Amino acid sequence: MIPVVDTKSISDDVASAFEDFARAFEAFKETNDTRLSEIETRLSSDVVTDEKLTRIDTALDDAKRRIDRLSLERSRPPLGRATDMPHDPAKGEHKAAFHSYIRSGEAAGLKRLEEKALSAGSGPDGGYLVPDTVETEVLRRLSAVSPIRAISSVRVISGGQYKRAFSVAGPATGWVGETAARPQTASPTLSEMSFPAMELYAMPAATQTLLDDAVVDIDRWIAEEVEAAFAEQESTAFVSGDGVNKPKGFLSADRVEEEVWEWGKLGTVRTGGASFPADNPSDVLVDLIYALKAGYRQNASFVMNRKTQSTIRRFKDDNGQYLWAPPASIGQAATLMGFPVVEAEDMPDIAANACAVAFGDFKRGYLIVDRAGMRVLRDPYSAKPYVLFYTTKRVGGGVQDYAAIKLLKFAA
Repeated sequence: MIPVVDTKSISDDVASAFEDFARAFEAFKETNDTRLSEIETRLSSDVVTDEKLTRIDTALDDAKRRIDRLSLERSRPPLGRATDMPHDPAKGEHKAAFHSYIRSGEAAGLKRLEEKALSAGSGPDGGYLVPDTVETEVLRRLSAVSPIRAISSVRVISGGQYKRAFSVAGPATGWVGETAARPQTASPTLSEMSFPAMELYAMPAATQTLLDDAVVDIDRWIAEEVEAAFAEQESTAFVSGDGVNKPKGFLSADRVEEEVWEWGKLGTVRTGGASFPADNPSDVLVDLIYALKAGYRQNASFVMNRKTQSTIRRFKDDNGQYLWAPPASIGQAATLMGFPVVEAEDMPDIAANACAVAFGDFKRGYLIVDRAGMRVLRDPYSAKPYVLFYTTKRVGGGVQDYAAIKLLKFAA
């Protein structure tokens, strides 16, 4: 009997997951409409309807997670194949020497490269730089799974920190006639912003048997192992990091009421209470959107966690249309009032004095700096029979334009 071979591709799985997501949202709208009708008729909703809505809401989130996971898998190119070998002989030599070091601990090849001054050698902590293809793949994966990195500006630096000057007050300007005198203008006031790169590490482990297996793609294995650890730590730091041995998150920036906003602080819009207002709850979202200047608004996104999104998903406009809309196609984000919604689980839940929703142009508002190079130190002794790979990269971040991000604060 000839065995049946499953030829279903990842693309088919993504399409199926997207259809499930669309059906779940239609069921969500229908059930929520029923709940609202019950409230209007009986001043309260049926417990069964509430439970059904909660289950559908959870199913929506599960379906979105499945879409995200499958989309990421579909976008991953193969690593370590013959077609991926660098055309530069020096880079090819580095890649081969690195594989020998990872599999067997043989560092002679990398040490020879160090002698050739190819910047592939050991640093103060020990270890060796990974090949360019592996570093590029790790950063690409992080952009796909780290929500704030995906929407922020990213700059690669070669030193320990990145500095940029910004104008606090630009030069004086004015209108003059064709033959009128041109008075001297005031000089611009400049200040400096500094973004240090902090060290981020992961320590995947493998058995020597796995490393001896020639079929195992070492490049892909390293990228997959450090991806989750790096993404989790990065995401938290970019949102709420305090800047001590880690990037400074945008929620750690100084805040001020939008009415008295000044440079160096993020403006906040209050909801009037510890939750959304009972009447016209979407009005505070409109206030948040228009607190941002038009030049930033055209590329702005909402940032919130899934729990907050679940609450907002039920809001309607005056015409009875839902303000939250599912992705229009695979690979796109859900939208809220026409703006993309970015899910960042490190954002706080709705609570008193919490800034649970951010809105802004993060490309202009938040800067991430990556120090070029990712280093791996092989440790076969600390956790026998496992071989540990102490993998480090240096990354920093902080707000670079305080006018580009606004926060919704749940307070009176």
